[in-house]
Amino acid sequence: MRVLGVDPGLTRCGVGVVEGVAGRPLTMIGVGVVRTPADAELGHRLVAIERGIEEWLDEHRPEFVAVERVFAQHNVRTVMGTAQASAVAMLCASRRGIPVALHTPSEVKAAVTGSGRADKAQVGAMVTRLLRLDAPPKPADAADALALAICHIWRAPALNRLQQAHAAAAARTPRVPRTAAVPVRKVPR
Repeated sequence: MRVLGVDPGLTRCGVGVVEGVAGRPLTMIGVGVVRTPADAELGHRLVAIERGIEEWLDEHRPEFVAVERVFAQHNVRTVMGTAQASAVAMLCASRRGIPVALHTPSEVKAAVTGSGRADKAQVGAMVTRLLRLDAPPKPADAADALALAICHIWRAPALNRLQQAHAAAAARTPRVPRTAAVPVRKVPR
């Protein structure tokens, strides 16, 4: 399985491609950051992110794209920028028919380090160890993108089994036809 992990951001959008299957050693295929100037107009920044992600999709041909799920923060401006970059990544993948999975930061940290409260240094250290790298990828956004890809590779088999079980249960459950609403009559007291 080949996964492109995307750590969305307007200034630095981390991207990393990991290949492998759960339970086996993983291989880093590529890692980097799509950068945009902080003083550029928002629309131009989003187009630059789109072009960067499209280049990664063209070059590495992932089977899945894993994107960090946007979570609430106190800084609304940061959340909006992250959400906009996230939407660009999902759009690029969906346009090509590539399945997209969203993973929360704590889910990724827990998958890679064993703790959902791990800091950036711990995530970088574990990514380095799991992918047998000489040094942690820099900046941290790049390491986070690889962690997203690793998380998806490790969790995809379980998620697929859950989806299949849900679909099988839905197929076995008889559907009750909907009927027109019957008006309620008031009964005098």
